[in-house]
Formats: sequence, C-alpha cells, structure tokens
Amino acid sequence: MASAPASPSAHRPLPKAELHLHIEGTLEPGLAFALAERNGVTLPYATEDALRRAYSFTDLQSFLDLYYALMAVLRTEDDFADLAHAYLARAKEQGVRHAEIFFDPQAHTARGVPIGTVVEGLARALDTAEQTYGISTRLIMCFLRDQSAASALETFEAARPHLDRITAVGLDSAEVGNPPSKFREVFARAREAGLKCVAHAGEEGPAAYVWEALDVLGVDRIDHGVRCMEDERLVARLAAEQVPLTVCPLSNVRLRVIDDLADHPLPEMLDAGLLVTVNSDDPAYFGGYADDNFTAVRDALGLGAETLGTLARNSFRASFLDEATRARYLAEVDAHEAGAQQE
Repeated sequence: MASAPASPSAHRPLPKAELHLHIEGTLEPGLAFALAERNGVTLPYATEDALRRAYSFTDLQSFLDLYYALMAVLRTEDDFADLAHAYLARAKEQGVRHAEIFFDPQAHTARGVPIGTVVEGLARALDTAEQTYGISTRLIMCFLRDQSAASALETFEAARPHLDRITAVGLDSAEVGNPPSKFREVFARAREAGLKCVAHAGEEGPAAYVWEALDVLGVDRIDHGVRCMEDERLVARLAAEQVPLTVCPLSNVRLRVIDDLADHPLPEMLDAGLLVTVNSDDPAYFGGYADDNFTAVRDALGLGAETLGTLARNSFRASFLDEATRARYLAEVDAHEAGAQQE
C-alpha cells in the first residue's frame, strides 16, 4: 500500500460501519452464563474460562456446533435486548457509527422461540441505539443455508408481520454443499417485498457461489467473498460493478479459511479495485470486534493510515444508509483523518 503504517500509539478508532455482524456471535461467555442462570439453562462448561477454551475451531462446522449450542440461553425478549445492548456498547468503543446486524430466526424458532420474540427483543435495543450509543442500525434476517429451501420460505412468511423492522435478507451457516441457487425462490420473494439482499459466498465455498449469489439471488452485497480472487473474470466484474464485499479477517484466520493473517488477500483485493470492507463476523468467538480487525490487518499487512481510511469510507459506501446520512458519516471520517494529521 502507498502509505506508511500508522503508529499504534497514535491510534484512535476510525468512524466506521459494521456490515457483517451476527448478533448471536456477540454472546460473550459472561453474558452466556448470566442468561443461563436467568433461564435455568445448564451449560456444558463449568466456568467462563472453560467455555473460552472451547473457542478453538478447525473449520466453519466446528464453530457452528458450539455457536448453535450456546443459543440455548436466548429465550425471551429481554435476552435478545440484553444481547444487542452488550454489542452496541462494545461497538461504540470500537468507533462503529452504523451497524447492519444479522440474526438467525430459524436457530431460535427450532427451539420454540417465536420469531416475534427475537425481532421485538432486538428492536427494543436498536430503537434506542442512536440516542444511547450514537449508532444507527439496520436489521438483516438470515436464512440457514444448511436447512431446506422450504424452511426458508416458511421463515420469510412468518416474518411478514415484522418486515417494517427488517431492511434485508441474508444467507449464512454451512456453505459447502449448499449453493445460493437453492434459495432462489425466497430471495425473489424478499425482493418483491422491497427488501435488500445479501449472501455469504466465497468463504469456504468456491468462487462459483459468488456468481450464483449475484446472478441467481440478485444480491446487493457479498458477505466474505475472499475466494473471488481465484477467478479473474469474477474479480473484474466485482470491481466494475463495485459490488461490496464484507470481509472478516480475524474470522478467516480462526476458521482456517486463511492460515496466517499476514497472507490475507485484503491488499490484493484493494489493489484490484474491489469495494472491500472490514468487519468482525462473530467477535465473541473470533477474538476481536470491528476496530480490533482494523488494528489486526494494519499490523499484519502493514496497512497505512490512507488505506485504513479507504476501508472506513468503503464501509459507509457499502451500507444501506440513505445518501444524506452516508455523507454525514463520510465527513466524520474526513474530520478524523484531518485531526490525526494535526496530532
């Protein structure tokens, strides 16, 4: 990159948007134990430290097994509101000014928790987020790709009374063997309802899944997408159309998508003209929230202040914000950089 690495001692969090964040993936061990006690749930770990030691994953599926097991503590609107408040408090400290938050309704309805409980509980926190934390928010309902297409359709119809709370639909969970095309119908239904569309693609799955997400699902953003670099024609298209990619560097390392952060393709993606953003994915499990990811790629990849500023601007450009709010946040990035240069 062109600019010299920023000085760690001078670091203050850049204003940024977080566009790839699973709210269930922000469940820290302390809150998990507190909710377990509140709801009479017995966790298969004696202490918080024992639970943290379980956060050693060999691949996406080994993470998902623990991720879904811990969701058992989430039962009531209060639980979901507390979960969202805890994330927003941390996000504020990390410089997040806007968050577009994923949630997985099927993981909760399968346990007997109604979708309304999930949405209304999260909304209680999100409705006060700007006033309390200075963070604007959007909610993205994801379908579990290792579940059936019929289940996704059933989930979408159950969510219809709550669509005023939801900005977009997404697609997540186990990618390999579950191509985007499997969910053609539910994404068409979401677009007809006026919702934006995003999808995880090109994380563990091949670059071909990114093509499908674009051409079959009609997505506005690709979540992850790092394996697009295996297909030159796809890279050219993503650059030409400025399709946003919500990359999650620490997640990529923890789930063994990338062996070493120093080998992450982020610089090459930027050099190729891709609209890349940096996000935390499931920060309670992967060792870092939004700005922790910025700091990690700065240090591991030698990214300079100019490049980090580009990533911050990209996050707002890739968001589902209205143009006036986007411009206001971009001006905050400019002001932050101007202030840093004067220090």
